[in-house]
Amino acid sequence: MPTLEDLKGYAERATGLRRPGKRRAMELARARKPHTVRFKDDGLVPNHPRWPLVIYRRSVAFDEGQDPAAVIEDLFEANGWGDTWRNGIYGYVHYHSRIHEALGIARGKGRVRIGGKNGKIFTLKAGDVVILPAGTGHQCLSAANEFLVIGAYPPSGTYDECTTVEDRPRALKTIPKVPAPRKDPVYGTGGPLSKLWKGAK
Repeated sequence: MPTLEDLKGYAERATGLRRPGKRRAMELARARKPHTVRFKDDGLVPNHPRWPLVIYRRSVAFDEGQDPAAVIEDLFEANGWGDTWRNGIYGYVHYHSRIHEALGIARGKGRVRIGGKNGKIFTLKAGDVVILPAGTGHQCLSAANEFLVIGAYPPSGTYDECTTVEDRPRALKTIPKVPAPRKDPVYGTGGPLSKLWKGAK
């Protein structure tokens, strides 16, 4: 059943109201130094064997009169990351073994553990973008009521959700095969993501 945020998104797409459009959304991206963290396999969550988590802090500016969720959606889509959704982050540990994921924070703040039980806890706030390579565990530990996340995926890969030890054998085979995305979801072609992932051993 669609949420209120889903309905707002449908209405905004139909009318264009409160949406910046792809060109303007790209102008709202702010140059930020990427923060990277690599995580080890914890026995349940494989994490990625080579590529780090990437966080851009306060990398998206918001214009008054435009919906922050729409700004992030248009930015991600301008850079080839689609299948966007509006929601929170699940409160249980999960990962995706066949696709990478970008999470943009449109409103509020939340405490999110990334990397599985031995991972790190991050406080994510409006304007932050997190890029999870396939296999990276994540779960929301707590969040403000207004916490709103926009998720998106690169064009190559297939969405799945892994949560149990039974998922591991297949995941260990598929995670390394997920190709690096052609574009950074925030900065597009030539963005930091390409160097950070393609150069990682």
